[in-house]
Amino acid sequence: MNARTALLSAGYGIRCAGRAEAGAVAALLARAFADDPVMAWLVPGPADREQRIARWFRCAQRQQRPRTGGVRVAATGDGRLLGAALWSAPGRWRTSTVRELAAMPSYVRVFGPGGLGRAAEVQNTMHEAHPDVPHWYLPTLGCDPAVQGAGVGSALVRQQLAACDRLGQSAYLESSKATNVPFYEGLGFRVTGEIRLPGDGPTLWPMWREADPATGSAAGAPPRYDG
Repeated sequence: MNARTALLSAGYGIRCAGRAEAGAVAALLARAFADDPVMAWLVPGPADREQRIARWFRCAQRQQRPRTGGVRVAATGDGRLLGAALWSAPGRWRTSTVRELAAMPSYVRVFGPGGLGRAAEVQNTMHEAHPDVPHWYLPTLGCDPAVQGAGVGSALVRQQLAACDRLGQSAYLESSKATNVPFYEGLGFRVTGEIRLPGDGPTLWPMWREADPATGSAAGAPPRYDG
């Protein structure tokens, strides 16, 4: 039995992450985003890059935690985390100025004083492109590299999309990899354009999904995935 089969054989469920799991979630997402073009551009090269990316995801979780269901994980019965998703409810995607200022020391440790301006430009560019129409927002989705391609990521997304269909709500995300676009298209998202980051940065693909009333009428409660 290989490592991937061993991780999945006992099944897994999807639930809200506990506060005590913040470090484990951040470490998982840092591994998942090790080759992400945007992260590689913002946090280039140094030997402590994975640790800095993990620190960033600690910050991202703190920004999400006031939001019910903001940090969700796919986890085995013994607590092993396989994947994580950060979600923001309609009208709740933008972080307050107070929280942004409180996180500034952590941002400096992640990006360094010289990279902080670039990170701010990226955030501003993404904010300007963000749709005004109410929607659920998926800023982050990542899986343990050992189980990537096994359906864990799609299970995490489908849980919320079932609720979106039931309630008639749209969803939005930005894909930072062209190779991930077909994955999200398979979940009903469609590319709406391109976001070119300033300073010759990488490209993001904004993607939008309308609710599917036919699916939602039969969806019932969001599913729990057990294998």
